[in-house]
Amino acid sequence: MIRARDEMPEQTEYNRIAIETADEFSAVKDALQQVSSQEAHGPEDLFKDYNRPGLGIALEYERMGNQPVSDALQARAVENGYELEHLAITIGTVIHNIDLKRDLNEEKIRFVRDTLLERKVVFFRDQNLSEDEQVTLATKFGGLDAFPFGKTGDNPYIYEIHHHESKPGSINNWHTDVTWMEKPSLGSIAQLIEVPEVGGDTVFSDSHACYLGIPAMLQARIEYLHGINDYRTFLPGLPDDLVESIKSQIPFGVAHPLVRTHPETGKQALYIHAGFIRHDSLFDSRTGIALDPQESADIVRQLYSQHNRLEYMCRFSWEKGSVAFWDNRAVQHYAVSDYYPHSRLLRRVTISGDKPFYDPNP
Repeated sequence: MIRARDEMPEQTEYNRIAIETADEFSAVKDALQQVSSQEAHGPEDLFKDYNRPGLGIALEYERMGNQPVSDALQARAVENGYELEHLAITIGTVIHNIDLKRDLNEEKIRFVRDTLLERKVVFFRDQNLSEDEQVTLATKFGGLDAFPFGKTGDNPYIYEIHHHESKPGSINNWHTDVTWMEKPSLGSIAQLIEVPEVGGDTVFSDSHACYLGIPAMLQARIEYLHGINDYRTFLPGLPDDLVESIKSQIPFGVAHPLVRTHPETGKQALYIHAGFIRHDSLFDSRTGIALDPQESADIVRQLYSQHNRLEYMCRFSWEKGSVAFWDNRAVQHYAVSDYYPHSRLLRRVTISGDKPFYDPNP
């Protein structure tokens, strides 16, 4: 609504100049934008190379058919009485009206897996699984990997992540799980057993869209680069003989690509864990030639900040009985540590994966 002139603020000399300039500026920018749009061959030409997260999302959504899930998957949801609540454009869906305790038939498991592949992370409410029920659920999607560097539950395939007044949350960083393994996990199924009174959300970031949104020069630079990953972060304070025993049985230092091809969807993803990769270890997988350590560290520094753009994210607020199932080949996650001094206990089961690879023509 345009104000009457007598209601307008006093027009100082600066405001007179600013208003005139705004009119001229807008006219020129509109003309330039129209020319730019006419010359553009696709969305890649409309985004600045230094600010491409929106492009990454647009390209990922485009290959999803510009819809949250495929028509076939949506039809199966309706047929089974499931309601799909999408948390973000390309990532994260809550599947309602599904019981993960009972009747784990082939069709139900296939639906969950297909939704995972399309949405990268799926969530469930009001499940309240026991340890054995959570492990049984995970076995429907593959073999399991026990976790050697943490407290297990009564079931040895349960890994407990417990933070409280004497142990503040410390995994508030972007990561994909267990990249120190030769065959890192396919994914994880987690349930929050103790929900803090406030906070404690988990945020997920789309690694496919993130890769598409990396500046073009950086994207080209990392195409064939690999890095060495290890589990050194877990070893401080352990006796030397235990460290040597662990290293003799679990490989300490494995090479993985920075760009990972998803073995089921064929999509490329940015694949890096800043805490496990050796920052000076990058090398060209075609030649085996190592990068200069400083260049290697600089590339790692640029990459591990890519997932933190809000465009790529969905955020999940836990409730009692909530379950999350994420695809480590397609997302990174971040456990928000905003609940101290309250207690937060998460129970995680890890599903076995395969060796990461990069295929330029999937």
